[in-house]
Amino acid sequence: MSTPTEGTIALTGFMGAGKTTVGACLADRLGRPFVDLDRVIEATHGPIPALFADRGEAAFRALEAEALAEQLDGPPRILATGGGTLIDPANQVRLATTYRVWLRVAWDTVEARIDSTRPDRPLWDASARARFAARQPLYADNADQIVDVDGRTPDAVVDAIIAEFKPLRRPE
Repeated sequence: MSTPTEGTIALTGFMGAGKTTVGACLADRLGRPFVDLDRVIEATHGPIPALFADRGEAAFRALEAEALAEQLDGPPRILATGGGTLIDPANQVRLATTYRVWLRVAWDTVEARIDSTRPDRPLWDASARARFAARQPLYADNADQIVDVDGRTPDAVVDAIIAEFKPLRRPE
């Protein structure tokens, strides 16, 4: 069985949880490459808000699943997933091959971190709070480790991730 320091570590959580910032810090600390799944999609297909506007969420999720599969077919890395990556059951299966860390964040922290005037958050709308609540069990059910991020600096979150690594419960 691999340990978290040997395989890919995937960071999950709602938008504003800090997956990109923490992921870059964790990668630096562990000497691993860092990949932000949203940036991979944008590099190939253009800005995410435009994808949502022009092609819709379903088309975006298909591109996301394709990008995730490609990223998991390679050397170990630190991977920041999108806030909705886990809503696709096939992505849950794909990510089960990684060490999954849920960066758990409170709604008040999300609200404080997300600037509602920024157009780069296509799902930051009137239903964002309901989406946040609906996704909490999904994140929990697909986590090998849960780290609370509220009130912590990115470096403190990385410290907690490393200090609290848990053995994987999946068979080899």
